[in-house]
Order: sequence, then C-alpha cells, then structure tokens
Amino acid sequence: MRVLARWCFRHRFVVLGIWVALLTALALQYAKLGTSYSDAFSLPDTESARAQTLLQASAPKQAGDTDQIVVHVRSGSVRDADVRHRVNAMLTKVAALPSVTSVAGMYGAAGADQISKDGRTAYATVTFDAPADRIPAADVTRVVDTARSAGSTHLQVELGGQAVTDAAQGTTQSTELIALAAAGIILFVAFGSLLGMLVPLLVAVAGLGAGLLTVGLLSHVTTLGSIAPTVAALLGLGVGIDYALFIVTRYRNNLRVGLHPEDAAVYAMNTSGRAVLFAGGTVVVALLGLLVLNISPLTGMGISAATAVTATMTAAVTLLPALLGLFGHRLLTKRQRRSLAAHGPRTNAATGFWGRWADLVGRRKAVLGFLALVVVAVLSIPALSLRLGTADAGNDPKGTTTRSAYDLLAQGFGAGSNGPLVLVAQLGRASDAPRVTTLVSTLGNTPGVASVQAPPHPTAGLEVIQVIPDSAPQSRATSTLLNHLRKDVIPAAEKGSTLKVYASGTPAASEDLATVLAGKLPLFVGVIVLLGCTLLLLAFRSLLVPLTAAVMNLLASAASFGVVVAVFQWGWGAAQLGVGKAGPVEAILPLIMLAILFGLSMDYQVFLVSRMHEEWEHTHDNHHAVRTGQAETGRMITAAAMIMICVFTAFVLGGQRVIAEFGVGLTAAVAIDAFVLRTLLVPAVMHLLGRANWWLPGWLDRILPHLSVEGAPQPTNAVCPPPLRRPSPRCPARHSPSELSRRRPSAAPVEPRHPRHTTQSPTPSTPKSALVAYLWWSALGLFGAHCFYLGKNRRGLLYLCTLGLCGLAWLVDLVTLAHQVRMANARIQHPGPRLRPRGTVDHSSAGGSAPARH
Repeated sequence: MRVLARWCFRHRFVVLGIWVALLTALALQYAKLGTSYSDAFSLPDTESARAQTLLQASAPKQAGDTDQIVVHVRSGSVRDADVRHRVNAMLTKVAALPSVTSVAGMYGAAGADQISKDGRTAYATVTFDAPADRIPAADVTRVVDTARSAGSTHLQVELGGQAVTDAAQGTTQSTELIALAAAGIILFVAFGSLLGMLVPLLVAVAGLGAGLLTVGLLSHVTTLGSIAPTVAALLGLGVGIDYALFIVTRYRNNLRVGLHPEDAAVYAMNTSGRAVLFAGGTVVVALLGLLVLNISPLTGMGISAATAVTATMTAAVTLLPALLGLFGHRLLTKRQRRSLAAHGPRTNAATGFWGRWADLVGRRKAVLGFLALVVVAVLSIPALSLRLGTADAGNDPKGTTTRSAYDLLAQGFGAGSNGPLVLVAQLGRASDAPRVTTLVSTLGNTPGVASVQAPPHPTAGLEVIQVIPDSAPQSRATSTLLNHLRKDVIPAAEKGSTLKVYASGTPAASEDLATVLAGKLPLFVGVIVLLGCTLLLLAFRSLLVPLTAAVMNLLASAASFGVVVAVFQWGWGAAQLGVGKAGPVEAILPLIMLAILFGLSMDYQVFLVSRMHEEWEHTHDNHHAVRTGQAETGRMITAAAMIMICVFTAFVLGGQRVIAEFGVGLTAAVAIDAFVLRTLLVPAVMHLLGRANWWLPGWLDRILPHLSVEGAPQPTNAVCPPPLRRPSPRCPARHSPSELSRRRPSAAPVEPRHPRHTTQSPTPSTPKSALVAYLWWSALGLFGAHCFYLGKNRRGLLYLCTLGLCGLAWLVDLVTLAHQVRMANARIQHPGPRLRPRGTVDHSSAGGSAPARH
C-alpha cells in the first residue's frame, strides 16, 4: 500500500489522466451500447412457474401478460352511446399496436361481467404476446398513450397491470443529487473546509460513475434487473463518501502532527487505506454471497452493487492519494494551518467529547451495555411478525395511472379484481371434465372468493379458471385463501383422477417467491457470517472479535427489520413518508438488506477494532486499547453514519416502494449500528471481556496467514517530523524515519527530499514484480499503467494519450513485459553512469581502479 500511495501521490496528474480516460472510455461504450436490463426470472420448481410453462406450451396466446384498461364516467353510464363509441374506437386502436395479441372489451355478452353494478366503471383486458419482463417498454408506453388519449373531462381512462407498472418505474425521480447535497453539508461541518468537503465527494462521484457505467455494460452479458443500478447507486454513493472520509480524516490528523504531505498521505493510505480495502472487501464478499441463491434478480443486484463498491474502493486508494498530492495542506482549515505554523505539531491524544464518552463507557460498561441491548431488543420486536410478499399497485404514488386504475377497480368490482388467481387445469382424459365443473362450483362457494370465471370449453387439454378473491392481492386474507385452495380444495378435486390443477397469477407468484427466498435465508446468513468471521479472524487474529462482530451484525439486522415492519407492514408513518398503505415487506428485501448490512456493519467494526488492535499491539493494555480506539474513531464513525443516513433517506423520496423499504431499513440499521452498537454495546462488551478479546489458540495462530489491516505504526511526536515552515521552539526540527532512511553517507550532495520529477524516470526506486506488471497490463494497460509502474513515464504518457497506440503496442507488451521487468530491475541493481547523482565522480572512468571481484 505504501508503494501505491507514494506513486499515486507523486504522479498525481498521471493518475487523474488515467481516471479521466477510464471514465471517458466507459461513457463512450455506454453511449454506444446502452443498457439491457431485464426483470426476467423464473422459479422452476414452484407451482406458479409450472402453470406458466403449461400455458406457454399449450396456449401461448394466453401466456402473455394481461393488463387492464379501466374506464370511468363521472356521471351517467359507460353504456351511453357516446361513451361506448369513444371507448370502442380506442380499443380498436390498441388492438392494432405492436406486442398486443388481443383486447377483450366490456361490451357484448362476453364482457357483461366487466361492467360494474352501478354502470360507471368498466375494464377491458389487454393481452400481450410475452410476459411483462419481455415486452419492450416503448410498446407498453404506446398502449398507455393510446388508451389515455380517449379520456376527457367526462371520461377517465387509466391502465393497470404488471407491464404498465414496469414501464412506469422508469419515470421515477432521481434523488442522488439530494443525497450529495446533504452529504456535502455534513462534510463541510465536519472538516470546516471547502476542499475537505469536495475531495470525498469527487472521489465518490468518480468511483460511482465508473461503477454505474460498468454495471450498465454488464447488463449485456448477465441478467441484471431494472432495480439493480438504483441499489448499486444507493450503496456505492454511501460507501464511496465514507471510504474517502476515513482516509481524509487520517490524512488531516497526520498533517496536524507535523508530517510532510507526502508522508501524511502514505501513512494514511497504509493505515486507513488498508482498512478501507479490507472493509470494502467484506462488503463485496457479502454481496457476492447472493450468488449462492442462484436466483437471477438477487444475483444481479449482488453483482451490480459489488461492482459499484469495488469501483468506489478503487477510487479511494488511487484517485484520492492523487488529490491529496494536488491539494496538500489546503485540506486543513486556515486556522489549523496558522496554528501548525505558529505552535508546531500537536499531539494526537484523544480528548474532547469522545474522550470523555469513552471514559464513561469504560466506567459504566455493564449498565450502558445493558441499556443498549434493551434498545436493540425493543426495536427488534416487530420483526417477529415479518410477512413477506409483494406490494400491489395500491401503494403506488397517488396520481399515477396504475394507482388510479387500482382504486377504480377496487371501488367498482372489489379489491380482489386487481389480482385474480389463475388456476390452470390439465386434463389427462375426457372423464376429467366433470371434475373441472365440480371444482368451479366448489370455488364459487369457498369463503373468500368473490367470483369465478371459466371458459365453456377446454383449450388444448387445458382449462383456465380465474378466481377473484374478495381481498386485495397483498392482503393476508388472499395468502390464506391461496394456501387453502392448494392444500384442501384442489387436492380434493384431483383425487382419483388424472386431473392436475396449478394455481398461478400475481398473488400466487408472489407467495411462491416469498416461500423460496425464506427457505434460502438460513443458508445465506450462514455463508456471509462464516465468510465475515473468517476475514476478521485473519485480520485481528482473535476468536472473540469476529464472534462479537457477527452477533452485533445480527442484532443490527433484527432491529432494522423491526423498523421496516413497523413502517411498511404495520403502517406506522407510511402515509407521512408517501410510501403507500400497510402491506407485506418485499420478499427480496431481507436477503439484499442482510448482504448490505453485514458489509456496512463490518465496515464500522473494522474501522473501530483496527484502531483498538493497533493500540493493543503497542501496549497490550485492553482498557487503554478499547478506550483509545473508541475515542479516536467515534467522531469519524458518527460523521460517516450521518452521511450514510442522508444518502439512504434521500432514496426514500424516489417514489418506489421497494427502494423506500431499502432506504428506511438501511437508514435504521446504520443509525442503530453507529449510535447504539459501536458507541455503546461493542466497547462495553470489549471492556467486559478484557484480554480475552485478543486470545487465539497457539496452534491456530501458527497455521493462519498473516493479514495486516493497520499497516506500519504511524510516527508520533516522540520523533518530531520536519516542520512545515519553521522549527518550533518546543520541538526542534527532525526528520521522519522514512527520510532518515534515504540519507546516504557520501561526499555527494544529498538528494532533495522531494526532487523534481521529470517526465522520464528511467530507474525505478524499488524492484518490480512481473506479476504486478501483468496485472497492471491486463487492467489498465491501454492507459499505460504498466509503463508507469516500471518507471517509463514518457512511454506511459504516450500510451495514455493514444490508448495504447491504438492497442498495438499494448499487445506487443504482452510478450515483452517480462523482459521489460528484468531490464528495470537490472537498472536498479547496476545503475548506469547517466543515472549517477550530480557531483559524484566515476572513479573507473577517471583512472581509478575498480574494486576487485571475488
């Protein structure tokens, strides 16, 4: 990390150029190829999926998505001649549009049931030629525009259905700018500097931009849902700002203890930068844990979010050091710069509010820990009644066509008309037909069923029966009815025959999805807990630290689910947030939230415990280590949490219920984690555990690989670094260890501490690795990254300006790169005369004898 940080700091303009070129290349490809998001997914072993497969095979025209065109007159009846003429003309136009298979109107004997009893509301059914996720959005938009064009002051026309809902989701408002503005305010308050505010925002925006562009391009090669980029933006923006904040905070502290900007950046990257890589790695691992579920929408969300986090993490460890080199001391406020010049470096002792708070937690650890546990337990109580499902259109924002269509159908035909159950009966032989008739009669008398519709004759060996419940699609009563039909009514009709009946429809598909995901939840939790504990075990070489982290993560998850249930399932404050009425929690929410929460909780755990572990390694005093870690990271963690809260809260305003659920859940989780767990419960527990926090069996310590999160210890005022302007009378000017190591006892003039870098640096400073060179070649070789790594700056700039000489030289380097590495290392071991510092004498060329070879 030291080498990378120093290289990025010294070659700041090269790094900036690489990032500009990278973003430009991605943007050009994005503009050229566009995106190919798809919400297609299947649950092959579920009843609703088998029903859909039967329809597609035997009656493909009935297998497409069906949506409704709802008409409502403010006075009179939909049977009036002028209304009838206007609606029929509109339905004829819709039937001729692309992707539309048929339109079943409400006029005539077949459509008598499609007109409400008061005659003021009616609906027509539009059948598309494909499922909702495969219908082009432009075709759905044409249907919506054509149908609504028939509306007037007297006639209201609205549309509902899955395809219309999917098309409408693309029009929701973006809230990223709100999140950035709120984060900027918090950063300005925390740093008191405009540059201190802008640098983390620039790093986060650059990383998020690269991540989202990459996600869009990945949609061409893997299945990514339309919601995937929103989830990626939600997470990537939050962690991107936080990661930059952690490093900038450490950099500013290093400047204030008197380090030169380059050394301050190197030490910041070698400590906080390592922690960022480790924390980001845990987030990525948790998100990629979704791959074990093998369900395309969830794996797509995991891939997209992991891509965004990886991009922001890369920006934090490459672009940020370059910006630190660009701005130097200006990241400090004017007051801090004047104080440093006048009074010299300050000690880095943890004082102030967080020092006093850490002392209080250390003294009252049992009481405060118990109170924190009570708070988390109370917030977790609603999670015991968690019910998974899919929210219906009744939760869409008021004024949207899908919400209006839902309300009109519910008023005219009952709430169940918005989500009928579809029973697909497969007749094995002709003798099964009477059983279907009996089933239809039984369904009509079943409690909870409002009406039953069945065509008079089977279609290609299939009978399609539509069951309209008397409750809304998202209602618990509808789920109860579905389970009753599957467990009691349908098996009774099938008994002793070859008849097979499968329940499908939107409520059935939602119930199947919730059941499948709930069944996979234990496996997923086990995988991410095991991976997280393994990473923490390697990082801190302790058994209790990873176990404590796992328990804390589960507590934060339970409390956040409790808040989500209270708001969205119980309806507490849902109206005020504008997220609809009370209903089930989205089935995909627990798995996605757990992946994100485990990653974010690991972030705060790593930043907190790494500082504690650093002090423990120095002093082996648990109380001092825990107190110092909490006092020095408390302000940073709470500021980072406030930024996360602002980012996640902004996404609640986007108008999509599922995104609002993510926003509320993640906001609650971050608030609980930062302000309850990390500031109270974790330090209290670690105080109570004492030295046992850092215990590891000897045999396990010997076989585990060593992974350093903290890096090398940071210099302190025990050896004062060089002053910025003039030596302080209280601290004479001295040199940092890194500078002292560069001094050579020679007669030649000492090389300046920060020599002017020319465009060509023919001799690399440290031996180069062929593996690392090939990694740079494969990742950013077109931009000359491997050339810069080998010290060939001129050639690197040429690559950067020409994209690897149009790729030709880049391909040649694939063969010659190993030779280039050997030559670079040879120059290090045997520098030529032209690389000798000025003022030295070449004794061999001046007549002196060369040293004898042995």
